[in-house]
Amino acid sequence: MKGNPVTGFNYLIEGFKLITQSGLRLFVLIPLAINSVIFSVLITLTIAQFSGWIEAAMEWVPDWLSFIRWVLWPLVLILILTVVMYTFSVIANILASPFNALLAEKTEEFLTGKEVPGFETIGQALLSFPKSIGRELAKLIYYIPLALLVLIISFIPLINALAPMLWFLLGSWMMVIQYCDYPMDNHQVSFRDMKQRIKLMRLTSAGFGASVMVGTMIPLVNLIIMPAAVCGATAYWAREMKKDTAPAAL
Repeated sequence: MKGNPVTGFNYLIEGFKLITQSGLRLFVLIPLAINSVIFSVLITLTIAQFSGWIEAAMEWVPDWLSFIRWVLWPLVLILILTVVMYTFSVIANILASPFNALLAEKTEEFLTGKEVPGFETIGQALLSFPKSIGRELAKLIYYIPLALLVLIISFIPLINALAPMLWFLLGSWMMVIQYCDYPMDNHQVSFRDMKQRIKLMRLTSAGFGASVMVGTMIPLVNLIIMPAAVCGATAYWAREMKKDTAPAAL
């Protein structure tokens, strides 16, 4: 497998640095505001229900396995955090999708010094909202069968011990899909070819996606993770995945 997970992590770190650049701050503000409002509201609602979700999940543990509850508790915690935070990210990205595409465009221009055909203003980004929703729905349709498979595994005795890890891995993979799609969609890369480009650098993609997934679970960091991930994914695209021709299917 090609790539390096540390490189993927470094792209997210670069994304955090890029959102502070004066030439990009204006385009960071709207995605940042949307993400902050969505996460703040939904996290407030989640806190009220969180302990109940933990207790309900632990009730699935049969009595004969009660002696390992102390091991399962942190796994259940990771499972709930992964599912909840990924759900929040989906909602925030749907609402912010045209502005994320604009941010990806301006970030690529900042990094390469070359003009990227696309939006010129925030108003034009708003007008592209129906198209952006279509692309977001394509991601959701791709995610649902994978999520159902992991959900089924979550109810199979013994094997379901792997469920928290599988949910985290799925969430991490979808984070790469989510954020790398913005710069690629700006260049009319199809959804299918976008996935193939990501797979060509599996380890780097895994490092980036896992880093973003962890970032969504960290208080305060999760408020700014979306624009940072857009910028980091754009740097990843511009340096390693941008090709004149789409890669062959794997």
